[in-house]
Amino acid sequence: MQRIIVITGTRKGIGKELSQYYLGLGDIVCGCSRGNSSIVHPNYRHFELDVGDEMAVVSMIRTIKKEFGKIDVLLNNAGIASMNHILTTPFKTMHNIFSTNVFGTFLFLREVSKIMVQNYKKLDESLKNSMPYRIVNFATVATPLRLEGEAVYAASKAALINLTQVGAKELSEFGITVNAIGPTPVPTDLIKNVPKDKIDTLLNQQAIKRFGEFNDVLNVIEFFLNKKSSFITGQVIYLGGVNG
Repeated sequence: MQRIIVITGTRKGIGKELSQYYLGLGDIVCGCSRGNSSIVHPNYRHFELDVGDEMAVVSMIRTIKKEFGKIDVLLNNAGIASMNHILTTPFKTMHNIFSTNVFGTFLFLREVSKIMVQNYKKLDESLKNSMPYRIVNFATVATPLRLEGEAVYAASKAALINLTQVGAKELSEFGITVNAIGPTPVPTDLIKNVPKDKIDTLLNQQAIKRFGEFNDVLNVIEFFLNKKSSFITGQVIYLGGVNG
């Protein structure tokens, strides 16, 4: 059955690769970014917005509901990072990081869940036990590793983890699972400005000392989305052998 999948941060990086993967499976993907779409596909819908803009997010989700009537999956991929010592971190930097990583994740979680709850209530009782709806948030290994220079970024993702775990409890009665993946550094624009010595320090703290790859991330997401994973919620899986 064709799924309606919402993915944030789809112009480049992991978000774009995830979009292309699910489009290749025949799903409909609704994505967003601050810029124009870099994906051309008949089953792709693009929304140009800031994920921290409440009215823009509400409008996007309402538009999706109007066209498709449902949303099956939300992948909260959009995120920004900045490496600074606490003493040299501008407040504006912290505000921007929390606006995208925490507020943006919350807004999509809330608005998409509303659609999922409405549709769940219409399902036959036999289908409700299968927990048909999936939300996956993006955490980071920077949080459990307590990386120096990553205080604000790691703190934003720590908030996201708590949001995931509490959200999983609050939404479980409506057939929604909420989980999170904590990737290791993946060679994308997110880390291109991070000094090599900082990246090396991070990789050396992992049990498996290498960069992550798209397929590593996809494997965990596919696990969370699998129909057999309906009993798995409120979990965070860190890649690379990092313990939460």
